[in-house]
Amino acid sequence: QVQLVESGGGLVQAGGSLRLSCAASGSIFSINTMGWYRQAPGEQRELVAGITSGGSPKYADSVKGRFTISRDNVKNTVYLQMNSLKPGDTAVYYCNARVTTTRVITSDYWGQGTQVTVSS
Repeated sequence: QVQLVESGGGLVQAGGSLRLSCAASGSIFSINTMGWYRQAPGEQRELVAGITSGGSPKYADSVKGRFTISRDNVKNTVYLQMNSLKPGDTAVYYCNARVTTTRVITSDYWGQGTQVTVSS
């Protein structure tokens, strides 16, 4: 099995910064894309940022220029540096990874979610 464990959420004032981390562990053969999604109350889950195994990032328009996604392939960890946070960024943030296990089965895995709250 594969587990994704997130950390780094919390409460911050508008204009502040937070850094989220997500570490994957378990029966991992390889990890393709990793990414961060978020879901605000009453809203659908949306992609915030994703990154390929080669390090190519993509971002939602709403976070471009403010958020930076990166990954450490040795540690199987993905990060999301969030700067200039706005109240509209308030949501539960979920880590996602497309993992090929040692049994050569490829699936999407999700973290448990971490709350990010931005006060005005």
